[in-house]
Formats: sequence, C-alpha cells, structure tokens
Amino acid sequence: MATRKSPETPAPDLANVSKDDLLKYYRDMLLIRRFEEKAGQLYGMGLIGGFCHLYIGQEAVVVGLEAASEEGDKRITSYRDHGHMLACGMDAKGVMAELTGREGGYSKGKGGSMHMFSKEKHFYGGHGIVGAQVPLGAGLAFADKYLENGRVTFTYFGDGAANQGQIYETFNMAALWKLPVIFVIENNQYAMGTAQKRSTSTPELYTRGAAFGIPGETVDGMDVLAVKAAGEKAVAHCRAGDGPYILEVKTYRYRGHSMSDPAKYRSREEVQKMREERDAIEHVRELLIAGGHASDDDLKAIDKEIKAVVSEAAEFAKESPEPALGELWTDIYA
Repeated sequence: MATRKSPETPAPDLANVSKDDLLKYYRDMLLIRRFEEKAGQLYGMGLIGGFCHLYIGQEAVVVGLEAASEEGDKRITSYRDHGHMLACGMDAKGVMAELTGREGGYSKGKGGSMHMFSKEKHFYGGHGIVGAQVPLGAGLAFADKYLENGRVTFTYFGDGAANQGQIYETFNMAALWKLPVIFVIENNQYAMGTAQKRSTSTPELYTRGAAFGIPGETVDGMDVLAVKAAGEKAVAHCRAGDGPYILEVKTYRYRGHSMSDPAKYRSREEVQKMREERDAIEHVRELLIAGGHASDDDLKAIDKEIKAVVSEAAEFAKESPEPALGELWTDIYA
C-alpha cells in the first residue's frame, strides 16, 4: 500500500466524516477516473475528434468542492471539464455522446469536449478560450447577488490562465461588488506544458487577489477531505455577503495537457512518484479500509459497477446517431 506524505493543508478530523461520505467521494472520483480512461481509449480509436483534455489525477478537486456546494450553486470551468460535469451529476451517457459528436450529447453533438452545458445541473461550460470563463463566472455571481438568492458560483481556471489580464479585471469588479464567487485555481503545476516556476513570478497564486482585498488560501488538491474543508470555508465567506474568495488547489494531472501532448517536459519517474505517493483515490481507499468501512472486495465491486456505467455510456455514444444536417441552423444567436 502506498505511503502518503503529509498534506499541505491538514484535512478535517476523520471523526466528522461518515462512512457514507467517504464511499460517495470514492465512487465519484472513481467514476471520473474510469470515464476519462475510456474517453482516452475512444480518442485513440478515432471516435472522439478534435481536442480532448483529460482530468486524470485531479479528481479530488471537483469532488471535494461539489461536496461543499448546495443545490442551486453554479459552476463554470475551462476545457478540462468532463470531471466537473460528472461531479455535479450530469449523466455519463450524455457527456460521452457529446465527446463523440452524437445527437444524444448534452449539446446535441455540436459542442464536443470543450462546450457542454446543463441548465438543470447549473453547469455553464466548458470554454475553449483560456481564462474566458472567469468574467462569465463573475457574471453568474452578479445575477445571484442581484436576486439575493444566497447562491455561490465556483469559477475554475488553471495556473496558466492565472496570468491572463482579464482575470484581474474580474477580481477588481468582483471585489467592488462583493460578488459571491469562489475563484478556484486548479494548479496542476504545468499549465499547457511549462512548469509554473518558469512561467509565473509569484509562487503563491492564491495571493493574486491581495491587491483587491480578496482573501485566499492554498489547499492540497490530492486530498478530497482537505478540499472539502477549504471549500466550506470559502462558501461560508461568500454566503455571508463578504465577497469573493480565492482557492489555489494544488493538484497534478497524470496525462499530458491534451491527448496530443506527449508531456516530455517532465519525467516518467516524477509522474509515477505522484501516482504511488499522492493519488487522491488511493488515499480514500486507504481511509475506507483502515477505518473498517469497506473491504478490498467491497471496493473491487464498486470499481466493477463504475466500469459497467462507463461501458454503457460508451455504447450509448457509439449507437447514438450523428446530428441531422438541419441542426447546423439551430441554437444560433446573432
């Protein structure tokens, strides 16, 4: 069994975490992992075209923050978005069908990997332009502030996007208007392929809001419980009317930036070390077994169930027809 290093931010007391909670986090993270593995296979088979950015390794970030959310809260992110969709409850069949450009997809097969939405689940994309979703996220929070409905918006972006100018314009407006928005920096340390220390002058990205009076903190993104605890603190801050909050969640992607990226800017040994010592799913597995909440056979059964769900989603995607030509003229706003 892998030895886990001390996290950067201590996780909450395990006495406050139930067996059901741990099992849910395990299932949710495993669903994302197995789904993304299958998506990678379909991409290799030519069934998924264009760009495809996998979330393998970062599962604890979105699962932990979804655990801190409430019904009606919103979320918006960039192109590495499949995990966010699954974590907020979007159907794996609809997500996979969209990846393959089929009629049964969430955007009727016209959006693909980077452009999926669900009004029902309050998921607002999936955006292909680096950093473009951040001002949109502030806009969603502005609507909630105006309506006084107590909702919070989780606005995700990466360490590479953290250097974009529009991010700081958004910080300024969000602080001025005290918007209920949590800016989540998913720091996987390599952006598109350049190590953070080579591209960013400030090592602590959570401090980027200091000039605007926005509080922030860093959290171990490989520990779902630490992410949940930090998320609850940020959510409470926003719901209290105290304005925006920044969470820098330090995580790690095991695959390249996209399926076309061989990731030669880091060693195989580095990736393997992270897998063996810091894997988020393995961490929860250890907690379940050590706490007597589940046996190895129990967890194997869960994995089997998850694989069946993912296989069914893949078959649904393959069998779903391509969009009719008439769909080219629908959902167009000009």
